[in-house]
Amino acid sequence: DGLQNHVFAPIGTTWGREDARYTREYMRDYIRKVNAQGAVVTVNVKIYTDGACSGNPGPGGWGAVIISENEEHELSGGEVETTNNRMELTAVIRALTAAHRHNELEIHTDSQYVKNGMQSWLKSWKKNNWRTADKKPVKNQDLWQQLDELSSTKTLHWVWVKGHAGEDMNERVDTLARDAATALK
Repeated sequence: DGLQNHVFAPIGTTWGREDARYTREYMRDYIRKVNAQGAVVTVNVKIYTDGACSGNPGPGGWGAVIISENEEHELSGGEVETTNNRMELTAVIRALTAAHRHNELEIHTDSQYVKNGMQSWLKSWKKNNWRTADKKPVKNQDLWQQLDELSSTKTLHWVWVKGHAGEDMNERVDTLARDAATALK
């Protein structure tokens, strides 16, 4: 398809070509980067995560699907008394733990809380001794610290997906999370 001669940047990069086949959706499956030796490396591990809670707080569940090469793994679990945000974070933590052998991963989440926390807020929280801009303690600090530790040696590409919008993998992890929460009622 002529793509072997191209090097692609992470999702969100503005492409210089007007050609419709270079849209972000098309490129999602061809994300590549150039390593220090100039070799093309393909991001071949995708993680889809979601959290759910029946009541907030209440019984909650998390779900994840890890796709690498020719393998797919489903993970799920839950807690009797938790919040939705804790389940969203737990889904990513459990998926990264399971994918520990991989150094570069693409994480799909419908949680702006998780995505923005990792991409925008985390550095400030750490610099401010785990305090928000309002000087209040960061909620779910224990999980944020776990996620920070797990991600410190990896290259993560964050992809936000709109929840409950018919995206197959997001619907799949939503079902895993809801089923895990329901099992705890």
